[in-house]
Parts: sequence; C-alpha cells; structure tokens
Amino acid sequence: MPAEDCDLIITRTIKAPPALVWTAWSTPEHLARWWIPAPIECQVVKLDLRPGGGFETRMREGEGEFQPHVEGCFLEVVPQSRLAFTTTLTEGWRPAEPWLAMTAIMTFEAEGRGTRYTARALHRSPADARNHEEMGFHDGWGTVIGQLAALVEPLASPA
Repeated sequence: MPAEDCDLIITRTIKAPPALVWTAWSTPEHLARWWIPAPIECQVVKLDLRPGGGFETRMREGEGEFQPHVEGCFLEVVPQSRLAFTTTLTEGWRPAEPWLAMTAIMTFEAEGRGTRYTARALHRSPADARNHEEMGFHDGWGTVIGQLAALVEPLASPA
C-alpha cells in the first residue's frame, strides 16, 4: 500500500515569517484562537512542545460544555521549522485509543517574506484517510489555516 494513499496534505502560503507562524502554534492563547474552525471555541489543555510532551485541545459550540477534540503526544519539535504529533499516543508515550488515529506533521518553510505552511495527516490505511477526508479534512484544515493566516498576517512587518 503506497504511503500517499494513506496521507492527506494541505499547503498554503501565509504572508508572515515562520517565526510568527511558530508563535501562533506554540503559544496556548494564540493556538486557541485559530486551531478549530469558528464559531466553535477551542480550549488548549496541554501544549508541551517537546518529544513526549502532551497535546490536548477541547472544543465547544455555544455555551455548552467543552468536549474532547485532540489528545496526543508530540513526536518532533523543531522551532520555526517542523512539528509532529500523533493521536495514537498521549503524554509520556502512553498508548491511546483515539477516535481518529493519525500522525500530523506541520512544516514551516520560509518563502520570500512568508511561510509555506504544509499540514500532512498520516493514517493507518487508505480507508482511514478516505474517512478523514469525508469528515471534511480539506475544508476544516483549510479553514483553520485561513484563521492562522488572519491572526499572523496583520502582525507581519510591511515591506
């Protein structure tokens, strides 16, 4: 089974340098502003940016209770360059039984005065990848990348 049959990828150019994009990813209050498509609210529970560190977010619509969103474990952290986490492990490398098993890899590549931001979701099988795609991967992840851009682009220095 070719790996590309199990991967979903989305790439966008953000008109802000990798340092600003990284700050939006690595600061809980910033991540909470863009990580889940609006109007759903995000709560960052854990953002321990080191291999083995926990990553947990919760979500809510309206005034309801916060519900589970993502719980995982960081695998790789290279500031301003690359970030990888998996939902198949939780903090401290503990095995998990996620509702969606995947490994996500985000890269931040300087491109002119901006950042080429790529998010790749790796799945166990083509069927799991298709399932994630049908759940709205491209729309959802595309929306949050747009929200990320809307957060950081106004902070970028003009030419």
